[in-house]
Amino acid sequence: MIVRRFFDIKLAQTSYLIACGQAGVGVVIDPNRDIDQYVRAAEAEGVRIAHVTETHIHADFISGARALAAQTGATLYLSDEGDENWKYAFAKEAGAVLVRDGDEFSVGNIRVQVVHTPGHTPEHISFVITDRAAADEPIGIVTGDFVFVGDVGRPDLLERAARFEGTMETAARTLFHSLKRFKAYPDWLQIWPGHGAGSACGKGLSAVPHSTVGYEKRFNWAFAIDDEDVFVKAVLEGQPEPPKYFAEMKRLNKLGAADFDFGKMPTRVGVAEIRAALAAGVSVVDTRLAAEFADGHIAGTINIPLNKSFNTWAGWFLRYDAPFLLIAADDGAIREAVSDLAMIGLDSVSGGAEGGVIARWRADGGAVGTIPQISLTELSERMRAGTVSVLDVRGRSEWDAGHLPGVPSIPVGLLPDQLGNVPKSGTLVVHCQGGGRSAIGASVLRSLGIQDVANLPDGFEGWSAAGLPVEVEAPPGVNTPVSH
Repeated sequence: MIVRRFFDIKLAQTSYLIACGQAGVGVVIDPNRDIDQYVRAAEAEGVRIAHVTETHIHADFISGARALAAQTGATLYLSDEGDENWKYAFAKEAGAVLVRDGDEFSVGNIRVQVVHTPGHTPEHISFVITDRAAADEPIGIVTGDFVFVGDVGRPDLLERAARFEGTMETAARTLFHSLKRFKAYPDWLQIWPGHGAGSACGKGLSAVPHSTVGYEKRFNWAFAIDDEDVFVKAVLEGQPEPPKYFAEMKRLNKLGAADFDFGKMPTRVGVAEIRAALAAGVSVVDTRLAAEFADGHIAGTINIPLNKSFNTWAGWFLRYDAPFLLIAADDGAIREAVSDLAMIGLDSVSGGAEGGVIARWRADGGAVGTIPQISLTELSERMRAGTVSVLDVRGRSEWDAGHLPGVPSIPVGLLPDQLGNVPKSGTLVVHCQGGGRSAIGASVLRSLGIQDVANLPDGFEGWSAAGLPVEVEAPPGVNTPVSH
């Protein structure tokens, strides 16, 4: 048996090629939109992709299942679990085989058994893998977003991202019972999950790529709770804010996203095109490093650095129904940004400019913006003097665990929606944990018309480490203590 793991570090997403070398055939599970990587891997292993499937309708990336099956002539298997809201709209057109709990199919000598594992989503399935050439018992289970290393799939996304109101608690209870069934598997069964650390599909995913049932039963927090009500409270508590684009991913993956040419480059644009775009209200994203953007940028642009979190923040701030422009360091960075955006279906890149456009903009008399950086000492002094307002742009659970005294929180991705709640007295200093999210937030606030904005690059981490006052959120009815 051949097992190839594919990990997209920016999406923290995992897909698998599982193949029978003797028969020369394989199945790809949970492919993303970059389908050529699976074709190349199969060719390198000397096998044909005969089957394609996925664990559920994904919310955090565009699925490549339909496109890969069409390109390779493979049989496409899709879940038929869940109600009508969770049926694949393209299944019949794509000739998909619909599967339910207890179904199975063969990949040469490999048996793939379908297990319904709802909770994260109603239609979620997992795949138990048995290498019949070597054993009569299974070797592993591909768990998708059901069980991770160190965590389990979050059950709140239907309500918080897909807007299925009143579903969180029901989904959490369903997940509890799915986990009870899962515990019956033998301890030696390997777990091959769909995500790792950095994914917003859970709150505490490990960076370890795989695990076993026995290890998770011993060390995964979710398996230590036997009381259903306690589990429901624990699994819903502290979940990060789901990126805004998750709802769009659910819709696109349910309907079936269009194909995308990853070799295509956007039209090269210059000063005139950027000026016209900004005047028309078109978003212009500067993907350079935060420090470079802070030193000088085209006024009105926003900064989303081209790093591991680029997809996530782009999905928060860019619209799916409108074009946008990119500024990047060079052609290679433009290509990388376009590919990253395509992975979450943001295909409307109408043009790209390399970093030298900043100097040309300046020479042409265009307005150049900067974002001042403020030190811990200066912020502390100015807070005492009352000459600044401070805004925490971390997630709510982070704020609850500890924050600057009296400082409110608006998660950075929600700033455009909650602009009316942003403090506007004096200079506005934004901060996050370590300076990254607040740099994005400062650029977004500037683009939305709040000009007197500064960033605290040391963040809450630096503030706390310096022994400056920290306030911890207390339960209702309890006096809030001040530490340090």
